[in-house]
Amino acid sequence: MIVDPLFYLVAIPAVLIVGISKGGMGGGLGMVAVPIMSLAIPPFQAAAIMLPILCVMDLIGLWGFRGQYDRNNLRILLPAAVLGILLGALSFSYLTEQHIKLMIGLIATLFTLNYAWQKLHRKPEKITQADTVKGSFWGTLAGFTSFSVHAGGPPMNIYMLPQKLDKTLFVGTTIIFFAVVNFTKLIPYLWLGLFDSTNLMTSLALLIFAPIGVYFGMYLHKRVNDFWFYMACYGLLFVTGVKLISESLFSV
Repeated sequence: MIVDPLFYLVAIPAVLIVGISKGGMGGGLGMVAVPIMSLAIPPFQAAAIMLPILCVMDLIGLWGFRGQYDRNNLRILLPAAVLGILLGALSFSYLTEQHIKLMIGLIATLFTLNYAWQKLHRKPEKITQADTVKGSFWGTLAGFTSFSVHAGGPPMNIYMLPQKLDKTLFVGTTIIFFAVVNFTKLIPYLWLGLFDSTNLMTSLALLIFAPIGVYFGMYLHKRVNDFWFYMACYGLLFVTGVKLISESLFSV
């Protein structure tokens, strides 16, 4: 396992932040783990270490939000996400992490800026519903970007947030979606040889912080009203979008 103290100095907060996000705060911070851990290790190693931890977090979230989900959205999103994961695995050798970060960062940032512009001009917000075409597109993109850098949150939020679902229904739906995505990703990660003994033992060492983060996220979820919940989700979407753009343009 990794023994560098600098790695754990950044990895432990990263795991806690992701746990809080997945525990009921919309998943907006779920994508920061790989960039933070990349301060100490290569990005794809960070992704491999995080994946088993994400799977454990998903299991906790599934229990905490059991029975709370939108069936119509999942019926559209899940097959598309599996297709996106397949495309990500097949293009693993051709697309760099910077390409993926720039693409998803631009989409997330432009979406939230458009939302802010509509609010500033007091335009009525259009509430959408589950849509096969839109859901298939964003679900595929979420699966694709989630494969390489665990950055499936922005595409998922872009599709789901305008529907204005009840916050518990929203979180329960995203938990099921990412549980299926993350457990499916285990197969190509094994196939590509990303799970060596060093990565797996490091995942095991960090695993204790997964339930701590998730349960704290559940605690916050019950104490934040719908208005502030959605404000936080859009805000986190913007911050992560800007961060991804900066990482793609200025990483060395």
